[in-house]
Amino acid sequence: MNLYSILIVEDEKDIAVAIEAYLTNQGYKVFIAGDGIEGLDVLQKEEIHLAIVDVMMPRMDGIAFTMKLREKYDFPVIILSAKSEEVDKIMGLNIGADDYVSKPFRPLELLARVNSQLRRYSRYLSLVEKNVDEDNVFCIGGLELNENTKEVTVDGTFIRTTPIEFKILNLLIRNPGRVFSADEIYEKVWNERAVNTDTIMVHVRNIREKIEIDSKNPKYLKVVWGVGYKIDKQ
Repeated sequence: MNLYSILIVEDEKDIAVAIEAYLTNQGYKVFIAGDGIEGLDVLQKEEIHLAIVDVMMPRMDGIAFTMKLREKYDFPVIILSAKSEEVDKIMGLNIGADDYVSKPFRPLELLARVNSQLRRYSRYLSLVEKNVDEDNVFCIGGLELNENTKEVTVDGTFIRTTPIEFKILNLLIRNPGRVFSADEIYEKVWNERAVNTDTIMVHVRNIREKIEIDSKNPKYLKVVWGVGYKIDKQ
């Protein structure tokens, strides 16, 4: 039996049950909620390690649910949305989702995304538990990243990041001045061949909105047009 518990937040029962069957077959413990309100209720009662969240739902939709979830939890969130809902995908990533899958989707693709996200989350938790060495604090100007505590601060103010945002920022701040392409960032952060680098652009935009006073005129995280991203030496 797998040690991980997965929450499916989906109002279409047939889809939820189908996803549950695939995940249960892989040994995951699965909980189903019909909307965001039911999802929050499950989070209060159960220890969840990953959520699969539909965008369009009654009472509380997937975007509102993810925002609420991110106030307290850091586990991975995979957004489900129809292909026509591109804005919802981007919004989902902006407010803390880690990945998205378009409907209709192949169950094996979703399963691969789930396994991949849980592998990363497991590595992230092990780093936190080990509380690696005290020297792993990186500073660029007023931006500080602490690998021991997994915390980011700007001018002393704590900045809340998702695990993926932290990993991207960690990669860039450890290599000040070096430009990383979207493919490089994807492969180093996700530890697999780059297949969906559009998510990098969204995550970078989200990081800039959190760490920059003016995200349109960034002090730290900069775009090198046509090449990639870097954090400037200061």
